[in-house]
Amino acid sequence: MSSVKRIAVFTSGGDAPGMNAAVRAVVRTAVDHDLHVYGIYRGYDGMIKGDIKRLEVGDVANIIQRGGTVLKTARSETFRTADGRKQAFETLTAHDIDGVVAIGGNGTYTGADIFMKEYNIPFVGLPGTIDNDIFGTDYTIGFDTAINTAIEAVDKIRDTADSHNRLFCGS
Repeated sequence: MSSVKRIAVFTSGGDAPGMNAAVRAVVRTAVDHDLHVYGIYRGYDGMIKGDIKRLEVGDVANIIQRGGTVLKTARSETFRTADGRKQAFETLTAHDIDGVVAIGGNGTYTGADIFMKEYNIPFVGLPGTIDNDIFGTDYTIGFDTAINTAIEAVDKIRDTADSHNRLFCGS
């Protein structure tokens, strides 16, 4: 860990509730450990295009109650190519990034695994997906909120149906 001085954090794939809280935790923890932390905007696409900004504690204030992800997110067809990953490596190297925190799901981790094998830059994954399908996790970031939001919506529809003595059916 002593050789790591600059890390980057990004969100990738579909957004999930709690991603902003995870970004905030990464930034605050990194700063507390005297690390420089950079936000990569728009996932792997931003890594390729150099859409990177240094983040301080003030940059992540008041974001945990917001939905989506303040770092934006995207899927990147270019990153799936060797040339795309080479561009991403060159971007990280230009910013002296020693390690990356990836917040996302299966696609994010697949990309990180390939990238680490090709370029030997360490990644840490935070499982952020409403799908709850990341091996080794009980609950992913966003799963509980997504499930409870769906249950709440169904309960409200049921209440409306009951108020009108009707039965609602979905397709």
